Amino acid sequence: MSIARVNSFAFSGIEAQRVEVEVQISAGLPAFLMVGLPDKAVGEARERVRAALTSMGLCLPPKRILINLAPADMLKEGSHFDLPVALAVLAAMEVVPAEELAEYAALGELSLDGRLNPAAGVLPAAIAAQQRGWGLICPAAQGAEAGWAGELNILATPDLLCLINHFRGTQLLSAPPAGVLGGGAPSLDLAEVKGMETPRRALEIAAAGGHNLLLIGPPGGGKSMLAARLPGLLPDLTPRQALEVSMVHSVAGMLLDGRLITRPPFRDPHHSASPAAIAGGGARAKPGEISLAHRGVLFLDEMPEFPRATLEALRAPLETGQTTVSRAQAHVTYPARFQLVAAMNPCRCGYLGEGSRECGRAPRCGEDYQNRLSGPLLDRMDLVIHIAPLSPAEFAWAPAGESSASVAARVALARARALHRFGAEGPDRNAEASPETLAATAETMALLEKAAAKFQLSTRGQIRALRVARTIADLAGQSEIQKPHLAEALAYRHRAPRQAALPAATEGRAGAGPSLGPAPAPYRTARHGGASMAG
Repeated sequence: MSIARVNSFAFSGIEAQRVEVEVQISAGLPAFLMVGLPDKAVGEARERVRAALTSMGLCLPPKRILINLAPADMLKEGSHFDLPVALAVLAAMEVVPAEELAEYAALGELSLDGRLNPAAGVLPAAIAAQQRGWGLICPAAQGAEAGWAGELNILATPDLLCLINHFRGTQLLSAPPAGVLGGGAPSLDLAEVKGMETPRRALEIAAAGGHNLLLIGPPGGGKSMLAARLPGLLPDLTPRQALEVSMVHSVAGMLLDGRLITRPPFRDPHHSASPAAIAGGGARAKPGEISLAHRGVLFLDEMPEFPRATLEALRAPLETGQTTVSRAQAHVTYPARFQLVAAMNPCRCGYLGEGSRECGRAPRCGEDYQNRLSGPLLDRMDLVIHIAPLSPAEFAWAPAGESSASVAARVALARARALHRFGAEGPDRNAEASPETLAATAETMALLEKAAAKFQLSTRGQIRALRVARTIADLAGQSEIQKPHLAEALAYRHRAPRQAALPAATEGRAGAGPSLGPAPAPYRTARHGGASMAG
């Protein structure tokens, strides 16, 4: 009787947990058994291993072969257990030295001819192996991905035969090539957007502070056009953030060519997406769109068309920065600190308030359509902007706006001020700031108290308005939040229709967002996309 052991990993979110693959070959009726709570993909590894060994001219011994995946009470998922199972069988057959295998962890999917196919989760597995002082055996196509873990002995092999020859001393596997940084998709330039001074201003504030943004306007008004240009205003990810984001994409099997993600991701799922596709879950509890948008932007176009359950699943992650997928046998947590940007029409037909173009159910249709979004979800939107399309004459004569590079430079300065204020261990953007760290003058706090009472702002709404004001102050280079900064932030807050505005409007920044004046009629939009005081 012979026993061999090979290390591998199972994944709980982006955390790699050790799994020991044990193989026992003993006398008895020929059998190839696998225990240790494997799922169907892991159970099918028996046939892939058998076929791969046969293709190399090796035959399994006519004995009882038992494979145990320890710990036995942890569910094992994924085809990446093919390689450790094959290596453990070969070690038990004394084809490869078991002592040398003990210094490595292995993962990879086997083809029937012995080739190794890419597997999900190589980057977090490499980091876990490096922390334990092991090397890593992985497919050749993912050697560069494993290299991002740092100082690590990597055996990136194209097939099982090359790996056997390496351990037997007849062939030497070369070191994998160094990985390259992913540049991301080309950014669209904000200079292509004509007019729309207030929406452009709101987009700059959202980028500088990482604030959630809701754009409301008729079809063709430029909502999606503005949202698509937000990634070009965001700064690059820090090395720590890049590694964190890349780990999520690695677990999802979406880290292409081992390129480390250095730009904030931009995800725009269709409104037919299920709650599991957005928040994470499914048969194997995979990360959803909110986790794939971690440290980036999640854009929901036609937001009211998403199922109610899908939208409500966003509420907790927007506050906590993570999402938990609960199963009977395990609870999987993924990071989900994303910036939500959404767009919607004012009503189903999209032309509410445009005279002859609106439908016969106006204004009730607009109320019904906007009521698809719950109050708690709307309360988490830091900026709500109403957009009106330019007239043909305005579009023809409107000059081009500032380029994305110019706006991104101001955003970078504002983020640098926030980072200096909060320190290296604090949040990296104002949207996550604690209220105690938001310095404001006594007059500003008095205005916030008065506005909260007048507009019936929730505690969350007050804190979020103060965070937006902090971002506006950072863009202006001010160390304290002044009354004009808070007045502009309050003008962007969502409020219920027909609410009276705060009397005695405060002085606002010239040319910036609207000041607190009389509340316009419900769903009224200002020319060039002014922020509305109505919901």
